[in-house]
Amino acid sequence: MTTIRIGILAVQGAFVEHERMLRALGCECVELRKPSDIDRVDGLVLPGGESSVQGMLVRQLGLFEPLRREIVRGTPVLATCAGMILLAEKIRNDPRVYFGTLPIEVDRNAYGRQLASFRKTARFDRLGDFETIFIRAPRVVKKGDDVRTLAVVDDAIVAVAFRNQLAMAFHPELGRDDRIHRRFISLINARRDALNLERQKRDAAENGGGDENNADPRPLS
Repeated sequence: MTTIRIGILAVQGAFVEHERMLRALGCECVELRKPSDIDRVDGLVLPGGESSVQGMLVRQLGLFEPLRREIVRGTPVLATCAGMILLAEKIRNDPRVYFGTLPIEVDRNAYGRQLASFRKTARFDRLGDFETIFIRAPRVVKKGDDVRTLAVVDDAIVAVAFRNQLAMAFHPELGRDDRIHRRFISLINARRDALNLERQKRDAAENGGGDENNADPRPLS
């Protein structure tokens, strides 16, 4: 199988840390700063940082529509902190909506200023205990019925999954534990397998149904 190619939004924020972790796992990483960078990516990363600045820059640089199109079409995306805000359908006390592809409402900067940053061990879905690192983090205050909760800290939802989207309020890229990034890669591999299967079925249909249509039509004696 060819190397996984992941596009990492690189206009502001903690994109280098994601890139370092994914490269260590054998992925090719492309820093996304212009629309042509998005060509032929298998997955997307929306890193932490300042969501309002990132939201402004993706529009100014012409990245907004290509990125949203990739997310809507099913390209797996890993979003952390500000990335979760960019995906959210609604932001509490803020009329702005960015990609709006994830049916959650978030409270941005729910944990206060950067000085109030903290670490805490939490159970992350089937991965078990995971050290979560929060820096001016959001939290989920409402979610759609189809959105799955992956992690809860102090009774607040801090990580969710919805279709092709993994979003969390904390920064897994700042720690040493790469299991969330491995899970993201598994999501990409599953989609690649599904797309390959669809392509094989389409090719078989275009070729007249495969070998059985090329069989000798004479009855067996």
